[in-house]
Amino acid sequence: MGWAEWFYFFIIIQIIHGLGTWKLYKSANFNPILSFIPIYNGIILLKIINKPWWWLILLFIPIVNLLIFPVIWVGTIKSFGKKSLLDIFFVILTLGFYIYTINYSNNINYVNNKSLNKSSGLEEWISSIIFAITLATIVHTYFIQPFIIPTGSLERTLLVGDFLFVSKYHYGARVPKTVVAFPMVHDTIVGTGIRSYLNKPQLPYLRLPKIQSIKRNEIVTFNWPADTVRQFFVREKGVKKPLDKKSNYVKRCVAIPGDTLEIIDGLVHINGKVSIFPSRAKPIYKYVSYSDNGISSQKLLKLNISDFQRKFVISRNRNSFDFLRPYILGVIDQNNESFTIITSSKGIPKKIIVENRLSIKEITEKIKNLSLTEEDYRIIENSNIVDSIVRVFKKDKSYNTAFFPNEISYDWNEDNLGPIVIPKKGFNIDLNLKNLPLYKKIIRDYEKNLIDVKNGNIFINGEFADNYSFKMDYYWMMGDNRYNSEDSRVWGFVPEDHILGKPIFIWMSIEGINDGFKNWRIRWERVFTTIHGDGKPKSYLIHFIVFVFLVWLINKFIIYKKNN
Repeated sequence: MGWAEWFYFFIIIQIIHGLGTWKLYKSANFNPILSFIPIYNGIILLKIINKPWWWLILLFIPIVNLLIFPVIWVGTIKSFGKKSLLDIFFVILTLGFYIYTINYSNNINYVNNKSLNKSSGLEEWISSIIFAITLATIVHTYFIQPFIIPTGSLERTLLVGDFLFVSKYHYGARVPKTVVAFPMVHDTIVGTGIRSYLNKPQLPYLRLPKIQSIKRNEIVTFNWPADTVRQFFVREKGVKKPLDKKSNYVKRCVAIPGDTLEIIDGLVHINGKVSIFPSRAKPIYKYVSYSDNGISSQKLLKLNISDFQRKFVISRNRNSFDFLRPYILGVIDQNNESFTIITSSKGIPKKIIVENRLSIKEITEKIKNLSLTEEDYRIIENSNIVDSIVRVFKKDKSYNTAFFPNEISYDWNEDNLGPIVIPKKGFNIDLNLKNLPLYKKIIRDYEKNLIDVKNGNIFINGEFADNYSFKMDYYWMMGDNRYNSEDSRVWGFVPEDHILGKPIFIWMSIEGINDGFKNWRIRWERVFTTIHGDGKPKSYLIHFIVFVFLVWLINKFIIYKKNN
């Protein structure tokens, strides 16, 4: 629905409201004509049911209004003597239309005495819960939203198990497009797998004023443009989701509107220069290390290098090896006497080896693949662990559809891509068959145009087009863990209407979050640390604890003063 359709819908609602309440307004000593006047009828109704005028604002906030409307319906029928649980049940079940039966009854009795309209203990309890959810929904939608990092695409900058607070107001809070949804949940109701929203109706895109624009190389949360999954990590038929119910992603914005981006041999170039990342950014690259004496896994671990694989030869015995499955990444060789497995850098726990009497030996490799930050690389290069170490990247190009623009006429890959201009609102480009694949999805899917190609000519909405002016800003997002990140190199640009917010700090961090509660370990050094900024992240946990303690003391002091 566009704004025009929503305006007509709003007028129809005012007519329905007036027809169902005009006699109630008259009974409460107000002009019945007021029941048909938009906005003002809401203010008068709130006076009638003894509620504050600012509740009217809540009625225009998507999702929040779903909580407030039933409260107003119940308040309306109670103000006219209908206080039984059956009355309350019917007014909610009929979406407020039960009020019509009171409006057109022969005995309308307005109860203006607040004491007669007093809620029971149960109703007060329910009311408190509703307003707690309302307040939380407003904060969640327009100010701060919690997120958790489930995958390693931003390792080592953000870790799996980091709990984030994301600011919605920095880039301007986006008004929810989906107007009928369960509050404070995303695409499914927690623990049920049931969809939490209705696909229709939808509001047009609207964003509140921002206090800053997205800066190059900032970490940003956004809705995954290519999302068709109902649940992450579950293989099933794809679904079409509303924009604001697409899965939430967090990546680094390496290019902003107007930039020319090119990835050359794995390095990001912006406007012809190698991009310089913030000091806290830790992009990971692939390296191959060599040593004639073999490369010791234990020595790598002592240097805090952990992103590599290990190989073990295990002698067969009569025991089942099911207990090894959680630690095995692959089996590369096996015979009647032994088999060779691949594990992560953690290897096989000593407890498992002892308990199951395993005969196990690690293969010390002369050549080892490593995933390293530039800092890790310098540490290894300055050590005596390896004879040499070099960064590797994909040199060979082949035409494919796996990487953006997902068109067989392009031979781009994760290490060599572009150059490509990042679209900017109002920016006009020459459009031809060569660059159409780069911008086709924007023109067709994000900016809702019809595209057709006939006899080598491009037609947009039925008219010949040799140029196009963009209606939105677009961004290029990439993970710091470059070779374990599905990002813009795969699915392209992120439109401005998909932007959610700016991560501002980590309030909790749990190592082993996906390994079961017993294996959890709090990373105290990351708790209450900021995400952006220069220098090493600093924990403000102690500051927070002191602040909470001082607030508690002040509150105790105020209570003491009042009582004495």
